[in-house]
Amino acid sequence: MRKISLLTTLLVSCFFGVNAQSKIPTDTVVTTQHEATINGQHFTYYVHKGMQPVWNKDGKVAATVGYTYYERAGVSDKSTRPITISFNGGPGSASLWMELGYTGPVRVNLDDAGHAVQPYGLKENPYSILDATDIVYVDPVNTGYSRIVDKDAKPSMFFGVNEDIDYLAKWISTFVTRNNRWLSPKFLIGESYGTTRVSGLAAALQEPTIGMFLNGVILVSPTELGIRRDGPINEAINIPYYAATAWYYKKLPADLQQKQLTDILPQIEDFTVNQLIPAIAKGGSISESEKQNIETQLERYTSIKKEVWDQNNLDVNTNLFWKELLRDKGYTIGRLDSRYLGIDERVSGSYPDFNAEIPAWSRSFSPAANYYMRNDLNFKTDVPYLVLSDQVYPWNSQGDRTGAQLREAMEENPSLHLLVQSGYYDGSSCNFFNAKYSMWQMATSANLKARMEWKGYPCGHMVYMDKPTMIQGDKDIRDFIKNAIPANNKSSDYQVSTMDVAQ
Repeated sequence: MRKISLLTTLLVSCFFGVNAQSKIPTDTVVTTQHEATINGQHFTYYVHKGMQPVWNKDGKVAATVGYTYYERAGVSDKSTRPITISFNGGPGSASLWMELGYTGPVRVNLDDAGHAVQPYGLKENPYSILDATDIVYVDPVNTGYSRIVDKDAKPSMFFGVNEDIDYLAKWISTFVTRNNRWLSPKFLIGESYGTTRVSGLAAALQEPTIGMFLNGVILVSPTELGIRRDGPINEAINIPYYAATAWYYKKLPADLQQKQLTDILPQIEDFTVNQLIPAIAKGGSISESEKQNIETQLERYTSIKKEVWDQNNLDVNTNLFWKELLRDKGYTIGRLDSRYLGIDERVSGSYPDFNAEIPAWSRSFSPAANYYMRNDLNFKTDVPYLVLSDQVYPWNSQGDRTGAQLREAMEENPSLHLLVQSGYYDGSSCNFFNAKYSMWQMATSANLKARMEWKGYPCGHMVYMDKPTMIQGDKDIRDFIKNAIPANNKSSDYQVSTMDVAQ
């Protein structure tokens, strides 16, 4: 990637002190011009690195939200050019992970397995989706450069499931209006907690006060989306992830180990739904013979010994699994990506001392992002860029019904499609079987099910850390965007063919 020229536009430069830091612009944008070759196409694009206000109900600037807007040059008709608005998770995470790891035109310097390569920095990403869609990466309040700027603003205005959705829906409406993108096909993409955010936003944007209807929502490693998983479901739902991870470390019996992962997972998912959940539901009434049979199968599918399952009443939680799977070799495994190994002070214990993958990820992304914003994008400020921020807590998690909101948005909008991407080795509450379960609860009609698509990949929570997966994942997003846009002159309403109408 080469920067060709610099175009600077200052919309309104208002400055407020923040936590004794020098100054932060609340409404400004710096534009740079670049070239890239993506998906075999060479083209020019602009990067608009800016800040846009959040106003309170009285019209006063309460906060400023940072964004990076990638716009392909030379597109005269923006009504046919998609725009995708992207968020990361946390809550408390800036959006650099998706921007510099996955869908953007530059990528952190990683090897094919996702490990940081010295020296830290960036390289071109020829697999970006920028050939197919313009992209806006948004940093919610108190992440990235985004900050509360009104000393009288209450944190409760921003830091909660529904509060977050409310102000960001208004922010998106303003952004789309300012950039004249109302006629463009529109997509939202979120990773991890960002999936909670964009699921709620899909419904909030459709409200009459805004009236913005999307073409697609992409959920990367989705959360539980407020869908309840009580009792036996909660205790059993991790088993397919355990099996995938045991397979990765070659811990399964030979007849399973010699097969492809995707060939053995269906039988393990079937066991989980049709045998394990009913067995757990029986509690103390389960017969000894049935319990022994279930424990034998659990050992077969997870490599965790029968005695451990028995000692834990058929409920080995994730902490114990991360500690137990490779205990005999002196390693723990990662939470968000179980392909990463850690070591603890003691081999004994029921949970790891730390998440093995987090230090590996942070030491590559943070230096690269700080350099990129200041040098390549020419966005200069003394305000620290918050990669992972604790300044969003306490977070109000009450009233999370974002899965239901996404379903309702799809019911109301026949043109809204859903793509879900999951990593088989993600051991968090965002694991792949959790994602499937959420989709089952949301697909309440054949029409909805036909507009939902799930993709699984041999990777962890951050699907793009594995280069082959990153390439395939970007292709799947590109194809999804293309297929979710209706043909010209096609009605977006539900229709019943004359063959189906009662005579």
